[in-house]
Amino acid sequence: MESNDNFKSGFVSMLGRTNVGKSSIINALVGEKVAAVANKTQTTRTAIRAIVNRPNLQVIFVDTPGIHKPKSKLGDVMVETAFGSSTDVDIILFVVDAASTEIGKGDRIILDKIIASGKKCILVINKIDLVKKEQLAKIIDLYSKEYNFISVVPVSVVKNTNLDVLLNEIAKNLKPGPAYYNVDEYTDQTLRQLAEETIREKALKLLNDEVPHGIYVEVSKMKYRKTLEKENIYDISATIYCLRNSHKGIIIGKNGQMLKKIGTYARQDLEKMLDVKVNLQLWVKVKEDWLNDANFVKKFKLQ
Repeated sequence: MESNDNFKSGFVSMLGRTNVGKSSIINALVGEKVAAVANKTQTTRTAIRAIVNRPNLQVIFVDTPGIHKPKSKLGDVMVETAFGSSTDVDIILFVVDAASTEIGKGDRIILDKIIASGKKCILVINKIDLVKKEQLAKIIDLYSKEYNFISVVPVSVVKNTNLDVLLNEIAKNLKPGPAYYNVDEYTDQTLRQLAEETIREKALKLLNDEVPHGIYVEVSKMKYRKTLEKENIYDISATIYCLRNSHKGIIIGKNGQMLKKIGTYARQDLEKMLDVKVNLQLWVKVKEDWLNDANFVKKFKLQ
């Protein structure tokens, strides 16, 4: 698609502490499941680019790992990726939790980086369905004193509140430009990466806190074929790596029930995403201290 004066495009990065709902906002705007969503910290590990196409508009979102204090090489890479992704974008979305009563340490770190960058920034206050109007007014006042945000947009992904307003505010602040991707694309992730993220998301949702974020999913096989009945199907084989034998037992579960459940839910999501039947096989392996293994960690660096 050629650029014209009516067509706008640009890159938008999302910054925010872990678990403030950045991935959920992206998924809601795109209308496809792009970023893994789970109610646990550090769900997103790499800067996932999601693409929103509207008539005369293309917005490329860079979803980033939530900002946290690094405790491993992987943690270092995640924080480096989060800030690195914001250096070459048109707009930053700073996502904060509506329930916040003060600017905490994590938010302060992000805010200082935004102030230093001087970039256009929209303050997005998420989860407004959980607070009263008085609380919302307080948090708007609190942050507005800190930086000259181009806009403040309170949203609720759960209630689908103001997501169209957010997209309009982004569009308003983008310049005319070309479509960087075909309009039928919604992510530059490969199908393999999408499969890995989907499996990982299901594992995080279903597993107890006994298995922390020391899991990593790697798809070893992704093959498209036709069955004897001429039906299209994807054969996908993936390994869930964990840090300890005790974790392996929890992931597999009694009589393999937990692994089966993870596989079933992941397969259902993948079939919706790929619009084709999926034959999914999962394995679990122990790889001690992979969080500090350079070969593993380099996969999470911003491309």
